Amino acid sequence: MGTVISLTVPAPAGGWTAAAEAALDAATAAVERLFQALDSRFSLYRPESEASRLARRELSMRESSQEFRDRYAEANEWRLLTQGSFTPERPDGVPDLSGLVKGAAIREAGAALELLGLADWCLNAGGDVLVGGSPIPGGGAPWQAGIVDPQDRAALIAACPLGGGGASGRGASVGTGGTRTGWAALATSGSAERGDHIWTSSAGVSEFLQVSVAAADIVTADVLATAVIAGGMSMLNRATDHWDIEVLAVQNDGGIVASSGFRA
Repeated sequence: MGTVISLTVPAPAGGWTAAAEAALDAATAAVERLFQALDSRFSLYRPESEASRLARRELSMRESSQEFRDRYAEANEWRLLTQGSFTPERPDGVPDLSGLVKGAAIREAGAALELLGLADWCLNAGGDVLVGGSPIPGGGAPWQAGIVDPQDRAALIAACPLGGGGASGRGASVGTGGTRTGWAALATSGSAERGDHIWTSSAGVSEFLQVSVAAADIVTADVLATAVIAGGMSMLNRATDHWDIEVLAVQNDGGIVASSGFRA
């Protein structure tokens, strides 16, 4: 997927016993296997992947795997929901599910961590973050995810509280400052990290350098961040009207557009 995946787990209250270290090793291995499997199937960077074979027309969609067709169908549902701002094809018609697969991989990895009994964790894949529980085991404190300034990678423009409300950060609440806490996921899309790689619906020029979306699930956050980059202000307004999310968008001139949760 052309990115780095990290798993952060706070030290258990009783310290790192042999059993706790074994559980962490099992969780790390499960996440690694899952990302490797999805990368080997969906990555257009790998010439031997199913996605690359489809791009070279060595394989038709009808001949592709059920998993590939399922993800393509999911991406098409998002195309309809975003009125075309999110699309599962490149302009040349080649299926490109990179806008969905990373979020789906993070989603599946989070489910795997829960099945392994890990209560408190933070999974970060190239700046897209999904959390469970709290950085303080047994506590209610949220994780703090920083949003990097696209014009100065050494600076942050905001922090977003995630989790703190149980498994996968469920149980959102409103803090004393009016900001909703307890989001499970934060996704950021833009050109600052990987260059221009998102197809826009505005003559090839996006209105935003970077868009961050906080949501209850990582796929919604990831897809809508991409859709707002592609669709501009009209898609940002549609996203905040139709989904329970918060959005922080950096305009090309450095100005910031933020929904109420980020402004509080």
